[in-house]
Amino acid sequence: MSETRAEIRLPTQELRNDIPFFTKTLGMRMDMIYPADDPSVAVFSGHGLRLRIEKGAPEAPGTLRILTENPDTFAEGQRSLTAPNGTKIEIDELNPPLVVPPTLHSFMVRRLKDQAPWVVGRAGMMYRDLVPDRLGGAMIASHIRIPDGGPVPDMVHFHKVGFQLIFCIAGWVDVVYEDQGEPIRLTPGSCFIQPPQIRHRVLHASDGIEVIEIGVPAEHVTEIDHEMTLPTPHLRPEREWDGQRFVWNTPDDAVWTPFRTRGFEARDTTINANTQGVASVLVVRPTEGETAWHSHKGDILFTYVMQGTMRLEGEGRTPYPLETGDAFVVPPGMRVRYSEASADLELLEVSLPGTFETIEDQS
Repeated sequence: MSETRAEIRLPTQELRNDIPFFTKTLGMRMDMIYPADDPSVAVFSGHGLRLRIEKGAPEAPGTLRILTENPDTFAEGQRSLTAPNGTKIEIDELNPPLVVPPTLHSFMVRRLKDQAPWVVGRAGMMYRDLVPDRLGGAMIASHIRIPDGGPVPDMVHFHKVGFQLIFCIAGWVDVVYEDQGEPIRLTPGSCFIQPPQIRHRVLHASDGIEVIEIGVPAEHVTEIDHEMTLPTPHLRPEREWDGQRFVWNTPDDAVWTPFRTRGFEARDTTINANTQGVASVLVVRPTEGETAWHSHKGDILFTYVMQGTMRLEGEGRTPYPLETGDAFVVPPGMRVRYSEASADLELLEVSLPGTFETIEDQS
């Protein structure tokens, strides 16, 4: 088999000045230099790159980013350098710690009839943003759909997140997960918790598949794993990733218990327990009796109207009539009431942390 190589060409004015910088300072290897009597081209390799430094090349010097597990010991701890040829060098963490910005609390209502734009995202899927301000970067909530079903052009990948939920509201989708056996079909009312960095791949979807995806923080990295083949040979349902287990919860044999405020009941998806309190995901529906004004002492409280209608009342706010496809966020300390719920109302409530206090008016 013939060998193929790729090089990035960078300019220089005086090659002899670049050689010690790229070999000693950056720790690269010089693989080629010519002509011998008056060198004008040198090729260096290292850190996954192959660089061709060429005298008089027409390109701009550019910027080279080097990611390392120990940036404080690389290039004598410098994070920003400039090579003799003018190339800027940035040194950064190979695996930077996950940072969740402080929540910027706000009261937010997003209605489907407001016609927020659908944007083409990863693997050709359509995304509608349910929390436009993203609470200052603390979370992202997306309504995702694939209009035409069939095979999904996805690859084995993982997300560097603190929490991620996939909740199916219409259609079905087949997904395969690391150490969780054969592909699993997600159907309406069912959900997955994707622990941080669990490898997975979306395989097939029905026509009209729709899911709600919640991610913390809002901006997180998706990486492709070119080495792993799914399904993996081992079935490890008890495995944890950063203290979280994979969860596949369905409404089959669901147990309904009183909700945190009067006039509603809820079924628990077990996510609070399996994330060690990072988050809770409940499906909520109305019961008989009056509803109450209440507030909460959590951090993030997101709700999506999966079906039916209701009226969202907020202290000092004009009431919002809500229907299927609408979403809202209630900040801590704000008094609200859910009223005029239709008999078929069904809400998806996601809270972080999973356990928090609700203060209900007793009048």
